[in-house]
Amino acid sequence: MTLAANGIYWSVGGAAILSDVSLDVRPGEFLGIIGPNGSGKTSLMALLAGIRKPQRGEVMLDDKPLLAHGRQAIARRIAFVEQQAETTERITARQAVELGRTPHLGALTPWSKADDAVVDRALEEVDMTHFAGRLWHTLSGGERQRLHIGRALAQQSPILLLDEPTNHLDIGHQIGLLQLVREQELTVVAALHDLNHAAMFCDRIAVMQGGHIVALGTPAKVLEPQRLADVFGITVDVERDSAGGCFIRYRRPDPRPAKLKLVAEAR
Repeated sequence: MTLAANGIYWSVGGAAILSDVSLDVRPGEFLGIIGPNGSGKTSLMALLAGIRKPQRGEVMLDDKPLLAHGRQAIARRIAFVEQQAETTERITARQAVELGRTPHLGALTPWSKADDAVVDRALEEVDMTHFAGRLWHTLSGGERQRLHIGRALAQQSPILLLDEPTNHLDIGHQIGLLQLVREQELTVVAALHDLNHAAMFCDRIAVMQGGHIVALGTPAKVLEPQRLADVFGITVDVERDSAGGCFIRYRRPDPRPAKLKLVAEAR
């Protein structure tokens, strides 16, 4: 199962959000997408998921234009967890995860015990079995996020797209969720804010800036101090280990000059 973006362009109100973006996702890899706010990560994820159509260029799924597959066929192949996905329906936690089975149901394939088993397993994997009967609106943001991941796992699509999947999660669940995703036999594309999460879990990382991909490669190759300074405006030390991994240690910014502080205080 292959997914690729070929020279895609997307704009809003005449302002380019993505410009000539090309990306081949390798089967079975965990690909991270990093970049500052406004760099185009969420727009790229929406285009890869088929929620939006490029104004130029094409997203390809198995060497065929993505949207030519049809909505149900796409959903059977690609599961997408959006950054902000909510509902006003009075549904339980379990019913939220059951929605992941929708692409597999039809007149000739009604709900079965096999579907129940898939949902049970997904709830267990995201540590939400004990919340199965709780109503959606009574759950915290972190609990809802874990259910979104559970719904995607219940979808059993070979490609999983995650837009900021660790939002609202405490650090334990952030690490646990990314490890869970890493252990699945899936092709994963995840937009991530935490650079050390990207270093820990990703096979490759694409760096976005101003609607372009400015670097693509292994974490050790991509996460370099000068590149992070250029893209994020931060000063870091990158520690590397013998296994080829890396860890980013952030430096505190230099103090503002006293003269600038006095001007600011006068205002």
